[in-house]
Amino acid sequence: MITSTMMDVPLQVRRLLEHGATIHRGSRVVTATGTGTHETTFADIARGAARLAGALASLGVQPGDRVATFMWNNHRHVEAYFAVPSMGAVLHPLNIRLFPEQIAFIANHAADRVVIVDNSLLPGFAKLLPSLKSVRHVIVAGAADRGVLEGTGVGVHDYESLLAAQPVTYDWPDVDERAAAAMCYTSGTTGHPKGVVYSHRSIYLHALAEAMPDAFDLSARDLMLTVVPQFHVLAWGLPYAAFAAGTSLAMPDRFLTPEPLAAFVTAARPNKGAGVPTVWVGLLQHVEAHPDADISSLTELVVGGSAMSETLMRGLDARGITGLHAWGMTEMSPLGTFSRPSLDDAEEDVDGHRLAQGRFAAPVEARLLGPDGEVLGWDGESVGELEVRGPWITASYYRENDEEHFDDGWLRTGDVGTITSDGYLRLTDRARDVIKSGGEWISSVELEGHLAAHPAVAEAAVVGVPDEKWGERPLATVVIKEGEQADAAELREFLATKVAKWQLPERWAVVPEIPKTSVGKFDKKIIRAAYAQDDLNVTTLG
Repeated sequence: MITSTMMDVPLQVRRLLEHGATIHRGSRVVTATGTGTHETTFADIARGAARLAGALASLGVQPGDRVATFMWNNHRHVEAYFAVPSMGAVLHPLNIRLFPEQIAFIANHAADRVVIVDNSLLPGFAKLLPSLKSVRHVIVAGAADRGVLEGTGVGVHDYESLLAAQPVTYDWPDVDERAAAAMCYTSGTTGHPKGVVYSHRSIYLHALAEAMPDAFDLSARDLMLTVVPQFHVLAWGLPYAAFAAGTSLAMPDRFLTPEPLAAFVTAARPNKGAGVPTVWVGLLQHVEAHPDADISSLTELVVGGSAMSETLMRGLDARGITGLHAWGMTEMSPLGTFSRPSLDDAEEDVDGHRLAQGRFAAPVEARLLGPDGEVLGWDGESVGELEVRGPWITASYYRENDEEHFDDGWLRTGDVGTITSDGYLRLTDRARDVIKSGGEWISSVELEGHLAAHPAVAEAAVVGVPDEKWGERPLATVVIKEGEQADAAELREFLATKVAKWQLPERWAVVPEIPKTSVGKFDKKIIRAAYAQDDLNVTTLG
């Protein structure tokens, strides 16, 4: 065997930071403030990251320690994205939209040692803190009444004051490229949320692939409106890809409703964007009702988290904006496929391909398995369960022996679909009845379990049904026990004590019985069909 003559230079997050801070030192991070914008450069981000690393080290953070964030999309959060992994610790963005009990479980399971919290989120975080067993320090970013954390026995620090005491350089360690750099948790569709740990190597490779022309097509000439939350799979990896390509970032912070988001677009003038369909639907509706809102700078919007509808695609087209579909998972860092029209596409195929999940990124391998485990062909017709593998796809879950989701070195995605001969993935169903609403997963099994606990409910089945705004929303069908009474409003109020508000079904149907399969399982395809044919007496609650 002949050996390579190439240098063995490790792929590390700090190298992305150093590249962006030197080659693209003038690229910007623009953050919405509610009254205007705050701008900083990549060079400034690098200095802030160095100071943050020094501050964390002064608090005793060691290599491998988990440093969590409880933050919106802003320049400070970008500093943390680079500081924490570059110093050898592990970045852990907490999903602020999860139910408090889920957040506490995740933080405790990860053993987070330090949490950086945005000031606007401090009141809610203060209620969580007593449940976070491993947290020793809280760093509050922005002016806030830190007194709400008094008496907790945890060190409380002001972000700016803590960083001001540190130098603008840091002696970054030579971290193993396979060491943990960051971690995110799934939304707990079945059982507890599961942790996925990303390596420096996987983040680096993912950043390069994401910037490629047939993916996000990023360059130093772009300003990316990053609406996808930084607590969602590392904002789809965009901050890292941006530093690799020199792409400026427009970060909306907490100003995500249509009116302030439109104002931010008008002020910052991004040409590209990334977010879930719900955000873009709301933005379009706002500008149609307010012609003075100027979003004309936008030319491309990436849609992920849930499927892009044809209505959304046409609405964007009418504004001169190309909607592009991306698909992936927390387990996949997340990029799996990207649906950018190809020169090979026939004219009649373009729209169909844009609405499909797209073609696989270069290092992502895929296969479809039939009901008996046979590998199916890529013919656009054979339907099977999708399995994937690649250098940024997880091979296991953190601190969990879960063989069910893995198959001989492949990740079982739980999605069912077809693949064309030229590599276009189209998902047609899910192996499990998980509801994907506005980029968030909702477990039908969890909702059913809670509803079944109501004293008046004999049984309950929950399915996902199409929703123009959110992509999918839960429909709850319930059977009331003989002699008992309960209406949709009462059941929804009961459920509100068990799950987060955004998971609550708006659509309810009380039925005499729930259809079942021959083995006694809920036959959810019959429920969906009945809803589609308007054969259910559905009550809709606001």
